[in-house]
Amino acid sequence: MPFLHIREVQIHYRVFGESGPWLALITGGRRGFNEFIPFAEKIAAKGFRVLLHDRRNTGASDVLIAGHDGEEEIWADDLAVLLDQLHATPAFIGGTSSGARLSMLFNQRHPAAVKGLLLMRITGGDFAAGRLPEMYYQQFIRAAQEGGMQAVCETEQYRERIQANPANLTRLMAMDPAEYIRVMTHWLSIFLKGPRKPVLGMEDDVMRAIRVPTIVVPGNDKTHASVNGHAAHALIPGSILYELPIQDQDVPLLPFSDWAPHEATLATVFADFMNKVNGTSAP
Repeated sequence: MPFLHIREVQIHYRVFGESGPWLALITGGRRGFNEFIPFAEKIAAKGFRVLLHDRRNTGASDVLIAGHDGEEEIWADDLAVLLDQLHATPAFIGGTSSGARLSMLFNQRHPAAVKGLLLMRITGGDFAAGRLPEMYYQQFIRAAQEGGMQAVCETEQYRERIQANPANLTRLMAMDPAEYIRVMTHWLSIFLKGPRKPVLGMEDDVMRAIRVPTIVVPGNDKTHASVNGHAAHALIPGSILYELPIQDQDVPLLPFSDWAPHEATLATVFADFMNKVNGTSAP
């Protein structure tokens, strides 16, 4: 597995495609990039280099619970260094759910590195705002309070990170539970400060300030209701709205794998969008 040392941590990444414009795709939640591999392969086959990476504290990358900035700001700055080390800028940046939020945040913090944005399954609204703090932070804070770092390591998400990168167990068990709780509480407070809608954690003025070509594909569950995608499209100047032939479902969350039947279509739509931005024709 390829790794690069990025700002104190080892970041696991893969590049699909041998040549062509670069696209960094970012998965949602706190998941590793494996769910995006089939999609990345389809886009790469159309003449692009697609970068997937496990953000720190996800997948097979190192876990490091530290930092004054919010977790998503840290991820954005990690990606900037990773792209620079790969000589991959400017690049198209895109993702689903938290990966879409991170794409917009990356554009805000590193605009010179961005050629365009590809945003899928926009998160927003009261349902998502009520659910995600528990998923991302509160359950782990409670585990540390009740059972220390051993209890944290026994949660499902951390078991996955330890299995993917066994060295994470040593790092986590060496951490003072009080420090873990302090950092996670700090990150939670930053996460809770942002807007609830239309895009969770993203100020409307930030979206209005986006000046790079952008395409938005709305989601279809209660966390990624299509209304959020439509609202983001309305706020981002000149953005393109592409709607899949799907309907909103009354379920908390649909996995990205549910979009597998649409991956080939999305790959074509995204390739056409990026080729148009680049002023080139499809290979």
